[in-house]
Amino acid sequence: MNEEFNEKDEALFNRLAEFVVKRKMAAPAILFLESTKPLNFIGSQFLVVLGPLIKVFFNVTEFDRIVELMEKRDNVERLICAIEKCAQK
Repeated sequence: MNEEFNEKDEALFNRLAEFVVKRKMAAPAILFLESTKPLNFIGSQFLVVLGPLIKVFFNVTEFDRIVELMEKRDNVERLICAIEKCAQK
């Protein structure tokens, strides 16, 4: 898959942010993401553990892309910003 962050990835992060905010989990999600930022690869692998739960809301391709994106530290910050922006609406 393309390694660069693109518009589809941004839309996916926005959808994930809406999912988190709708369930009133913005603060715990941001705390988790901030705390795992130095260990972002391990954090991305934690998503694999949560896979069965997350795959109820996202298809397999989207889920795999989220895990792949979260392996890069820059994308962790992008997701945090998307969650914060969505929570402010």
